Amino acid sequence: MTGRGALAMALVVLACAPGAAQDSTAAALVPYAVVGDAIPKSLTGKPGDPANGRAIVVKRENTCLLCHSGPFPDQRFQGDLSPSLGGTGSRWSEGELRLRMVDASRLNPATIMPSFYRIDGLTRVAANFRGKPVLTAEQIEDVVAFLMTLKD
Repeated sequence: MTGRGALAMALVVLACAPGAAQDSTAAALVPYAVVGDAIPKSLTGKPGDPANGRAIVVKRENTCLLCHSGPFPDQRFQGDLSPSLGGTGSRWSEGELRLRMVDASRLNPATIMPSFYRIDGLTRVAANFRGKPVLTAEQIEDVVAFLMTLKD
């Protein structure tokens, strides 16, 4: 494997490497229902915090900006492997964004986007992160809330 394919695989492995998870210690995931191409209901039953969501997106350990670029002039070295996050809130609904964050492979089995709220069927996960999602339900909701603010 060479070029972008190798880089993509390295990024997916990095997403589950030490430092990628943010104290995700919940033993079980919150149940959710996929309806079409979306998870229409909040994982927490309440809206997320857009300010916390932005902090999660720009934090290098969470890998968002390794693949995506966006309206983040203060962030260096933004990715170009995936669509820009600019205008995300205009392109997708909250539920569609939630599914993409939770498990984008349900929409595209060949995606390089990590499943941020999935623990089954994953390989190459560091032992101390097995059985834990990369992001918590609250963090998923925060990121979704932030992405919904990106209308342009």
